[in-house]
Amino acid sequence: MAHTSIALTIAGSDSSGGAGIQADLKTFTALGVYGASVITSITAQNTQGVQAVYKLPAGIISAQLTSVADDLGVRAIKTGMLADRTTVQAVVRGLAAFRGVPLVVDPVMVATSGDVLLEPEAIDAVRTELFPLADIVTPNLREAARLLDAPMATSLDEIEEQARRLLAFGPKTVLVKGGHGEGSDATDVLAFQSGSLRFSAPRIATRNTHGTGCTLAAAIAARLAIGDSVPTAVSAAKTFVWNAIEGGRTLVVGKGDGPVDHLHTVRRH
Repeated sequence: MAHTSIALTIAGSDSSGGAGIQADLKTFTALGVYGASVITSITAQNTQGVQAVYKLPAGIISAQLTSVADDLGVRAIKTGMLADRTTVQAVVRGLAAFRGVPLVVDPVMVATSGDVLLEPEAIDAVRTELFPLADIVTPNLREAARLLDAPMATSLDEIEEQARRLLAFGPKTVLVKGGHGEGSDATDVLAFQSGSLRFSAPRIATRNTHGTGCTLAAAIAARLAIGDSVPTAVSAAKTFVWNAIEGGRTLVVGKGDGPVDHLHTVRRH
């Protein structure tokens, strides 16, 4: 019997549907992958900000992971909002049931709106306990700087240097995203032990960028579930997100920073 490509997202719920679990599942679907989910937190959130966060107990997070592991043939996993140290450690324990499955870690710390989504005391747990399990970690410029307790990189050489420093925490590859940088192009740098690659795309002028980080990491996971190598998955994900941002320019969702168009390949009504 032919297998079904299944990707699992472990993340928080965004009530406005633009980021988190909802963005991940839309992305999996758009890329032809079956999506499963483990919810870590529930946010009251819209395009203008995060109004409230409820962190789920570690026990129910663990139970969700066990339930999925016992039944589904997961082929790639993506982590997003993990909120606090207890959640990080519950996820790390639960990932033991998925040995050999490619892991994408999106170290979500702050929402597009500026709201904090990862408690400061959890950052070390992410670096020392979760990163060593990852095939790829995908921080943006601000997250990379915070993880390294360093100033934010302002040039491609500095971005690559920070990506290489993050490799020391144990992930196989590090993708530092340049979307928060400046210039006509947004360039992401993928670092691995033997070298690096750069992925560039024209910067799009739009405020509809809610959920871009979640979407990129989910797209990488989807492509890994299909069987792509990490560089191929990153290249395909970059293209998917660029098209989602371009398509999202005409979306009218909410009063603030709207979402990208995860279903840009589907005619909207």
